[in-house]
Amino acid sequence: MVGILGAVNGMKLILFDLDNTLLCGDSDHEWGQFLIERGIVDRETHERQNRVFFQQYQTGDLNIHEFLDFQLRPLAQHKRSQLEVWRSKFMQEKIHPMITPDARSLVDQAKLEADLVAIITATNSFVTSPIAQAFGIEHLIATEPEQRDGEFTGRVTGVPSFREGKITRLHQWLASQGRALGDFSESWFYSDSRNDLPLLETVSHPVAVNADPTLYAHAQAHGWPHIALHDKS
Repeated sequence: MVGILGAVNGMKLILFDLDNTLLCGDSDHEWGQFLIERGIVDRETHERQNRVFFQQYQTGDLNIHEFLDFQLRPLAQHKRSQLEVWRSKFMQEKIHPMITPDARSLVDQAKLEADLVAIITATNSFVTSPIAQAFGIEHLIATEPEQRDGEFTGRVTGVPSFREGKITRLHQWLASQGRALGDFSESWFYSDSRNDLPLLETVSHPVAVNADPTLYAHAQAHGWPHIALHDKS
């Protein structure tokens, strides 16, 4: 696999989508499946709804607020300490097998070349924070579940990191560090999904990764590079 990172010239920002980009699979969907397999949520109801939302995401029709009402509900129904035990097992059983050597290599190269590297994902930070750590990426921009006294409420804090919301969250995150997107002579974003077209069109160097058909066609039409980090078959 040949990494496409470009030449170092001034300040460089590199952003990675997570699900089906750095991961060979979808962490949000797999978290739901993990809860089903453990009997933590009702199999028939949750599996059916999980499948519907996953299909809507793939076709670009997902209502993020309806999805988050569904996906964050189990976080509010269990103690944080128990959730963290389950998350540790989830990482071992579901996530680590989805991290490919090519994905690790690309991230390692990015950390050497860029001034700032971050994962930006619609999946909530409870699920994704240990995944970012597994890649050795310090910065994570994710949908933030609301907490009260250390426990989850089932609601969202702030703007979900989805579609145009990723742009909003990126600007907010950079501002919190006293920076702006314009400070970087190069900004790169790697993604597989049509849902990320708004941010892909915002950065100076969009890269399609194992792209879905809509993104692949868009990348071809606009001369964007396309790379493969994993086998989607």
